[in-house]
Amino acid sequence: MKGILTLLLAISGTVVLAQRPVLTTDTSIAIPPVKFDTNGALQITASAGSSQRDFDFLVGKWKMHHRRLNKRLVNCHDWTEFNSEDENELVLSGTANMDTYHTTEMPGLEGKLFEGLTLRLFDPKTRLWSLYWVASNRGVLDPPMVGSFENNMGHFFAKDVYNGKNVLVVFRWDIRDKEHPVWSQAFSTDNGKTWEWNWYNVSERIK
Repeated sequence: MKGILTLLLAISGTVVLAQRPVLTTDTSIAIPPVKFDTNGALQITASAGSSQRDFDFLVGKWKMHHRRLNKRLVNCHDWTEFNSEDENELVLSGTANMDTYHTTEMPGLEGKLFEGLTLRLFDPKTRLWSLYWVASNRGVLDPPMVGSFENNMGHFFAKDVYNGKNVLVVFRWDIRDKEHPVWSQAFSTDNGKTWEWNWYNVSERIK
């Protein structure tokens, strides 16, 4: 009887793991068209409802499940999944927010502590958010991702260089379910005509 119970518990655990939805792109949501000025700089306009309260849902502690493309911009189809934790707080009298991220499962750095920090600033004049990220293994502040939310979907853009290639980067925050928000990242090498999604994560609040 004990052996049967153990087997049933093992099967049950396998079913639960198998039922985890695969993190992938919601193709019903389009990436907004990207505009450039005459000098090639990004032209980003805030949505009508953009607010400094847009990221308040993130305050607290979270566990995160990631799905990350192993290689970018080389037609790779292999992904690695891993977990992390994150803690977010309001700063600057509630006009901005910051989170710290940590994991020992980062692909390529397994077993070592990897930490990241994000600072999100809201400009009351432009009503645009700027998202700044720095990773512990690089110590360099990435170019800010700039954008806003519309209908619980945030898109934030930046120009960057990846492995010697000029890329356009987009972050998407899908907060239609604020208790399980989904973040994703894509690169474009043709100014937004086509995109390759390379990273997803879904968060679950630690209560």
